[in-house]
Formats: sequence, C-alpha cells, structure tokens
Amino acid sequence: MHRLWPPHEAGSVDRAELERLYGYPEDRSQWLAMNFVSSVDGAVEVAGRSRGLSNAADREVYPLGSSLADVVLVGASTAIIEEFRGIELDERQTELRARHGLAPVPRIAVVTSGRSLPPDAPVITEAQVPTIVITCDAAPATLREDWEAAGAEVLVAGHDSVDFAAATSALAQRGLKRMHCDGGPRLFGSLLEAGAVDELRLTLSPMLVSGTAERIAHGTGIDPADLTLASVLAQDDTLMIRYLINK
Repeated sequence: MHRLWPPHEAGSVDRAELERLYGYPEDRSQWLAMNFVSSVDGAVEVAGRSRGLSNAADREVYPLGSSLADVVLVGASTAIIEEFRGIELDERQTELRARHGLAPVPRIAVVTSGRSLPPDAPVITEAQVPTIVITCDAAPATLREDWEAAGAEVLVAGHDSVDFAAATSALAQRGLKRMHCDGGPRLFGSLLEAGAVDELRLTLSPMLVSGTAERIAHGTGIDPADLTLASVLAQDDTLMIRYLINK
C-alpha cells in the first residue's frame, strides 16, 4: 500500500502507520468517523449490498476503524440488510485493542425510530456485548421494553425523531468517544445535518455500477461542508481517502 497524499509523505505505508492514520485523536472529547466504500460513479451497493464493492485493499483499512473504536454506529435498515451481528475480532484485532487499552469488544449502537428494528434482530440477539439502541420518544414504550428484554440498552435522544447531536454526546458521556459509523446513507445524512461528523473515510473501488444505487449521503441537505484532505492511499487500483470536515 502506498501513500499519495500528503506529497511530502509519499511512499510505502506499514501496518503501524495504517493504525495511526485510521485511529482516533486522543485530544478530542469525541470523534465520529464515517466509513463508506463506493464505486467510482458513486454507487454504494451492488445487488443491494455494499460488500459487492469491497476488495482486498478496502478490507485492509476498513476493519481498523472498528478495531480502534469504542462504539460502532449503524442504521437499523443497514443492520438488517447486511445481516449485521456485531464486530467479530480476529487475533490481530484483539491484540490491537489490548495494545491500545480498549475494551475487548467495541459496543454496537443501532439507530432506529422504532419501525425498522424488531427485538429479535441479530444485531441485538447475537452481539457479543449488549447493543445500544438509539431511538426517540416516539418509539412505542412496549417496543423499547422488548429491546431491553432481548438484551439491549436503550438510549432515548429526541422526541419525534432521533436527536443525533444529543445521541453522540450521550455516547461520549458513557466513555464511548471513538465512534466508527458504518452508515447507511440516511444515517450519514442525518449525522451531517446534526454537525456530528468529524471525518469521512472513503474507499473508492475501481468499478462502474450505474443504475439507481444510492449515494453515500441522503437527507434534507446541508450547506456545503468544506473538507480538508488528510490522506490518500492506493493499492491495486483502489483509493483509500480520508477527509476531515471543517467546522
């Protein structure tokens, strides 16, 4: 894997440097990194799933985000579609977390208004540590009780819809300040609208997809946000790009 940007640091990148690039700043009270893989023409899925876009280069950097995180955020629809069951760590990832003084397994925080997350969803029932369900007051009380009965911790933020600024602040107050977000596009759009995203980690897969696939962010829209290019890595025609969001 080679670094293309910044130009003065161009050259081969070893594992230690990858960990530094895809880690989290220690001097921030909270940091949310958004992660996506997309085709060159902007599609975020092939045949309905993102895994069709992933490749060896993406699989080298993508796990670092969750391996070094305190919590992994995911939208309920994405969790259901991708059959998400939480983070399964291999021996190297387990050693990495221990070396950085992190909990053995990152928490999962799944976001839902209530309609799209059944209590028996694998993201709740098969996670290694209790999943946090982030929802709002509008979610039926009986459903919240069912999530808790299934083993989840329920975090209510907002009234008619989820207040994402309050939700991420509440996670940080629980000591979960390193936040890795897997999307999908609607969750990314909502987090952007709340001003909660600090970094975009985008793998550009060397594919053209066309069709009607979604873009990486979808929502009511924001004033265009200025970005700072933090790093660009390349491997096997794939680009791994990191942008910091200027606030």
